[in-house]
Amino acid sequence: MDFWHRLKKPILALAPMADVTDAAFRRMFAKYGKPDVMFTEFVSTDGLCSAGRKNLLRELKFHPSERPIVAQLWGRNPEHFFESAKLIAGLGFDGIDINFGCPQRKEIGQGTCGALIAEPKLARKIIAATKRGAGDLPVSVKTRVGFKKIETEKWVRALLGEKPAAITLHARTVKEMSKVPAHWEEIRKAVELRDKLKSRTRILGNGDVRSLEEANQRIAETGCDGVMVGRGAFGNPWFFNPNVRFSPLSTPPHRGEWGFIFLNERLAVMVEHARLFEKLFGRTKNFAVMRKHFKAYASGFDGAAALRAALMQAKNSNEVSKAAKAYRPSFLVP
Repeated sequence: MDFWHRLKKPILALAPMADVTDAAFRRMFAKYGKPDVMFTEFVSTDGLCSAGRKNLLRELKFHPSERPIVAQLWGRNPEHFFESAKLIAGLGFDGIDINFGCPQRKEIGQGTCGALIAEPKLARKIIAATKRGAGDLPVSVKTRVGFKKIETEKWVRALLGEKPAAITLHARTVKEMSKVPAHWEEIRKAVELRDKLKSRTRILGNGDVRSLEEANQRIAETGCDGVMVGRGAFGNPWFFNPNVRFSPLSTPPHRGEWGFIFLNERLAVMVEHARLFEKLFGRTKNFAVMRKHFKAYASGFDGAAALRAALMQAKNSNEVSKAAKAYRPSFLVP
């Protein structure tokens, strides 16, 4: 039995996000509020089958604390998916995920990711090739409910024909990107189709989930096996921790809610994240990658804008720590 079917439902997953879910980001969640499953950033199968493989392998490094950990792949050539899957299997991952959902113009222009929703025959060949290369590793898919229009049942039926271990369905079309509210009723339709076909594929919903309470509500409404969270977890490595009953992204720091003590902890974790990023990627990635995280950590409390402005200028973790100390003199620099 693959790990997807060993996990206790409901399944809570941290979404794969380009230039976000690197090893430093994932390890913060593993420490403070671990989800049931985590994913790497998406990695190009064409790159893994080229001379540039060495550079891409750094994106596929993980720590045992992140398990179960799934490597996400993107591309268009089934043979490259086959070869990449063999490589992933040798690296010790728990699973492989195929990106059929990214709506970014560059990837769509190459006929990859979300564009493959419009080419179901090729998409099925890609899944089959990946499964051949993966050996005993389960293969899952992350996708959307349609390309230019909603075609949930037609598209999900095609995917289920290849028997993936799991399908994560972002409840918007590729064309909609994130510009409209997620169509969660489509997740329910996918679950009903899966059950009608008596498939064992896990169905996870994705889109606009901002708290654990909302995740559980969506699961109850749709009958899906779990929820994947992306943007809602930014700046909040406690997101999946059931013992933390607040939403740092939206709740202001009133005394008696999460108050001043937690604000200090939040700043300390921000500095810890910056230092871990520096330790893991100091020679290979620009520190500016951390800015999107600083925007999320420094949000929702008095004076956050001034702190964010200072953090945008930080060139290393020491400067991040100094900015936090300047904002809050009582902050004990870790």
